[in-house]
Amino acid sequence: MKASYLILSRLGLLSFIAVLALSFLFPLKVRPEKWASTQAASAVVHCQRLRLNSTISSHFVRKSSDRYVPGTKPVLIKHARIWTGERNGTQVIRGDILMEKGLIKSIGRVSAAALASYKDDLITIDANNSWVTPGLVDMHSQLGNRAAPYLAGASDDWLSDNGNTQPFLRVLDALNTHDESYELAIASGVSTALVLPGSNNAIGGQGLTIKLRKTVERTPTAMLLEHPDDPEYHLDEPRWRHVMHAYGENPGRSHSQTRMDTAAALREAYTRAIKLRHSQECYCLKMSQGQWEESLGPFPTDLELQSLVDVLNGRAKLHVKAEEAIDLDDMVRLSNEFKFSISAIHGASEAYLVPHLLNTSYGGPPAIVLRATSTRVRRETYRSSEFAPRILSTQGLSVAMKSGHTARELLYDAQQAYFYGLPANLALSSVTTVPSVVLGLDHRIGYIRPGSDADVIIWDSHPMALGATPKQVWIDGIAQLPRTQAADKPPSYQDAPRVPDFDDEAALAVEYDGLPPLLPERAEHDIVIFTNVKSAYMSSDFGVLNTLLRTDNLGVVVAVNGSVSCTGLYESCAGVMSADATVIDLKGGSIAPGFISYGSPLGLEQISAEESTDDGIIFDPLVHSIPLVLSENSIPHALDALQHGSRDALLAYRAGVVSAITAPKHDFFLSGLSAAFSLGDEDDPILQDAVALHLSIRHFDHTLSVSAQVAVLRRLLLDPLEGKWLQLSNRITGGEIPLVIEAHGADIISSLILLKREVESSKAASMKMTITGATEAHILAAQISQANIGIIINPSRPMPSRWEDMKT
Repeated sequence: MKASYLILSRLGLLSFIAVLALSFLFPLKVRPEKWASTQAASAVVHCQRLRLNSTISSHFVRKSSDRYVPGTKPVLIKHARIWTGERNGTQVIRGDILMEKGLIKSIGRVSAAALASYKDDLITIDANNSWVTPGLVDMHSQLGNRAAPYLAGASDDWLSDNGNTQPFLRVLDALNTHDESYELAIASGVSTALVLPGSNNAIGGQGLTIKLRKTVERTPTAMLLEHPDDPEYHLDEPRWRHVMHAYGENPGRSHSQTRMDTAAALREAYTRAIKLRHSQECYCLKMSQGQWEESLGPFPTDLELQSLVDVLNGRAKLHVKAEEAIDLDDMVRLSNEFKFSISAIHGASEAYLVPHLLNTSYGGPPAIVLRATSTRVRRETYRSSEFAPRILSTQGLSVAMKSGHTARELLYDAQQAYFYGLPANLALSSVTTVPSVVLGLDHRIGYIRPGSDADVIIWDSHPMALGATPKQVWIDGIAQLPRTQAADKPPSYQDAPRVPDFDDEAALAVEYDGLPPLLPERAEHDIVIFTNVKSAYMSSDFGVLNTLLRTDNLGVVVAVNGSVSCTGLYESCAGVMSADATVIDLKGGSIAPGFISYGSPLGLEQISAEESTDDGIIFDPLVHSIPLVLSENSIPHALDALQHGSRDALLAYRAGVVSAITAPKHDFFLSGLSAAFSLGDEDDPILQDAVALHLSIRHFDHTLSVSAQVAVLRRLLLDPLEGKWLQLSNRITGGEIPLVIEAHGADIISSLILLKREVESSKAASMKMTITGATEAHILAAQISQANIGIIINPSRPMPSRWEDMKT
């Protein structure tokens, strides 16, 4: 009794329980008086955790969530089409969902007797047969650590330049609770995100999983789904750390090192971690054998290496950023050399080319986390394929989609993967169940089943339909959207869209090692007949109209020598048809005018991160010292640097883009003259050599003020320099060619409206002005219309990336 009293009084009840628990794992031969020290209690817990089971207990049952907010009313969603995530994403239940105390209480049919106890506290919502899914889970995010809007004091916390191997860094220490991206991500259906450090270091640090809703505590810690260092969690419920590694170009560029340096740095770090693990195991063995002497000292640990020891022991999830086969091979060999499992490989541009390699990873193949389509901005992503998710899934690998650092486009990536061949059940699983399993959190998130967290979405259409929008999002049973932005859609939108058959294209991507031939094929005959056409949109004086709108039957479209000759029913076009024609069955598809690309550098670059493959950035007269030879008579012109037949251009053409308007690449005020060219005409591609003059007026870092930029533009329009600038100014102010200005903030746009009015009054002529970017243009819609200014929203899903974009 005396020994027990000493233990309880000096260590407290929790330490005493931990010591007793460890006695079942280790037959401790420790004298009771030795147990009483704080050092002994700490060592006991450390030794026990070395041998904890890494799977969740089958007895994990909760009556309420640890994230439950008292006062939150229970919610009943009636008449729902429930995608549960079970049975590999194929189970769909028609019925109800009851949420209470932050958990899903029941699904299916909820009896009236069960509901009667709630009386007036129950909130009832009729889903009206809409799709209901779990909240989306983003497995690769920098939310909070790369906060929007970009401000120097808060947006660079996602990576560190202080070393190539820094396993001790934690994203929690820099998680910004004021990131404007949270609400936009929630509005797109994302409830949970794994926030990872950047990939500029071989070992970037430790990530954590967060819920995106605002909390009453207003702290980063309160956003954590589970805190790995929470002293009160049960030891049979593993709390996961997520450790980030990176191979390839990022660590090399950031630290001026080679791939050999990166591999050597990782190998050296794990060699040290193995030594630390050995000393810990020896310590615990001695303690279990009763060798509890003062010389044993404190439990051996190391702040820098402990997370790597956790990786070796299977107590931490390892995430690796790797793109090329060479990097994937390096990582797999390292995992087998040091015998640790890889939870997920992120990026993975060439993973679809080497699925057999991934299956040889120690402990089994990792999940693959990737974008649906890649921008090919680096050499290491150049061989990526839009068919990769489909190819990987057919090889039995788990696929999770990611959206970059904002999470807003996560569902859009899943929709694109579905379009290019990933089955609908796996596409939706890629942003729900697969991430939850990989994160070790499938007992809480990623599924709709009793006992899971009440993270639920009602959609306005099938989640795989483009434009699918949440009607409401619940996180921990709390509604997140103050009002719905969803549109009323016909019942057909509740079905998964029909998608093309890309079997041949997927096979070619693998056969040609990621670089399949893309040159367009010309029709064999002068006459091409498209049959079974549901709609045919043609340009007219009244805009783009559907010429088959008046018929309920599928029609035909006949093209002769590249021009549409007839649209209508088969009989009405028989006169222009010929037996000697190419016939293409659209199977209920549509025909529309080709798309025109603007805003991308098509034709000016092949790989943006490789200077030898692109045009480069122009000299800016407001920032740089311009060589004398490039004085006032020199105007940058995209036509002079066009590259025809780039892979991006050919891929765009295959996707329906037939022409592009491209301006010179620039970082600051001046861009130059754009050119229009055809993506499919190899013989005479130039459509217009000088389309418009392009420039930007923004809050550039450490450069001229906005007022100075507007003043320079005013001078160029009202009192231009001699030579070519004078000629160009006269063409602009006379309305001959447009002036295209990138501007985002409403205040800048307002200044441009006034400037246009001033110039037109001075020149007594109308000028053509177009504003691109235009993030806050909606605020000035009436004034913009009155000023007859064109608007191009770019990007189509604007983000509050900078302060001037805040009112997106």
